[in-house]
Amino acid sequence: MDGVHSGKAEILGDEAGHLTKVLRVEKGQRYEISDNEHLYLGEVELARREQVVFRILEKLEARELPLRLHLYASLIKFDHFEWMIEKATELGVERIVPVITERSEKGLDRAAGKRLERWRRITRESSQQCRRWRTPEVDAAIAFRAALSAPGLRYRLEESGAGQPILRILPGNRRAEDTVSVLVGPEGGWTEGERRAAEEAGWVAVSLGPAVLRAETAAIAALAILSAAWQMPE
Repeated sequence: MDGVHSGKAEILGDEAGHLTKVLRVEKGQRYEISDNEHLYLGEVELARREQVVFRILEKLEARELPLRLHLYASLIKFDHFEWMIEKATELGVERIVPVITERSEKGLDRAAGKRLERWRRITRESSQQCRRWRTPEVDAAIAFRAALSAPGLRYRLEESGAGQPILRILPGNRRAEDTVSVLVGPEGGWTEGERRAAEEAGWVAVSLGPAVLRAETAAIAALAILSAAWQMPE
């Protein structure tokens, strides 16, 4: 929904159609709804084919995430990339940035722009499914060098065995306002030039163990580990 006006919130178009046709919403039913800034308890006042109107009953306390996770994911085959987007959303990622690397499959960079709206729709639908009140941002694809200026703590997943175990390098003082950026390589792995550039930019090479994981598996494993670590007492 776009926002709350005069105590009412309105959902139109395909999202309203999903509510009426699939979820069978009816007048009087109550739902948690979000405008991507705040969380509310709303009661259905009107439910038509492509229009659902809620009366706002109260503003709810939003469930905050343990940290601000940013995923910088090298472009891989789109079916795998989209699975990664869906699961990263469930795990609480705040931002997803597709990255064009030297070993990204040819043509993916050109096709990525056409997929951007689809990827953003995946994050919206996944957020609704897992009851996230804020939808992650999905940026347009950027070059590898541009990704190196990511904010916060910077961890680059390394499959060569050169990285430190990820749990060993986490800071002892972990706070909810921390930003952690995770850089995941393509299916062909990093080039030596990319490794050197990342190291010079302050990215710490980390390992998830001795097995060579698929890119999307590695991304999700790293996000899950970091989210869990930030929820543990110091």
